[in-house]
Amino acid sequence: MKILLINPNTSQSVSDLIEAEARRAAAPGTQVSVLTAPFGVAYIETRFESLIGAYATATLAAEHCDEHDAIVVAAFGDPGIDGLREVLDIPVVGLTEAALMSACLLGKRFSIVAISHRITAWYRECVAANGLSDRLASIRNLDNPLKDIGRVQEDHTTRLEALCLSAVRDDGADVIIIAGAPLAGLARSIRDRIPVPVVDGVSSAVCHAQTLVSLGTLPARQGSFAPPPVKPNHGLPEGIARLLARDRMQR
Repeated sequence: MKILLINPNTSQSVSDLIEAEARRAAAPGTQVSVLTAPFGVAYIETRFESLIGAYATATLAAEHCDEHDAIVVAAFGDPGIDGLREVLDIPVVGLTEAALMSACLLGKRFSIVAISHRITAWYRECVAANGLSDRLASIRNLDNPLKDIGRVQEDHTTRLEALCLSAVRDDGADVIIIAGAPLAGLARSIRDRIPVPVVDGVSSAVCHAQTLVSLGTLPARQGSFAPPPVKPNHGLPEGIARLLARDRMQR
């Protein structure tokens, strides 16, 4: 089984964190590869930046989907995930959706620990889009400027742990979700010190992707995730144009 994780951020240091955690989570025999967005922002924090990241992810997915059994959109917020599910014949999993589903299997109410305040409104919208607002206990976040996105864990682990404990003690969280690719692997390193389950988006996404591949389901040929109708287009990258030219109904 081959799983491709695409980092919609442009930070190679974040991709390194993603790859390390993905390899720890992968089952024996699963091959993991990671690609970094060729354009965009260092780390996605706003809706508009997510829009850019979604397009960067789509360009890489279009180029490499035929070589893999599943794709993981490796940024919290899952930029572009629903659109990719329309055009790809393989499972597409996002960090947010995977982490939320894992959390719901481990407890009733979950809290999200995030890297900045600006990101929290968008994260609430992501939870709502997944129909889980009534299970969200809180979103807690770092409030200091980030000097180096690849060193957030080293710079802020003590504060991140404190946020997790506050979410349990003050907000009634049954599960903690550590949000965002820059925090990949943190859940594994602090889980012994947090009194409730701690969920990592990267490892959740890899495990869910493996499950979906193993189930062997077929892609949608009807319904809202059927592929877009073939129509004229202009100025698109070759890979995306090729995806749009596919007619899943005829295959």
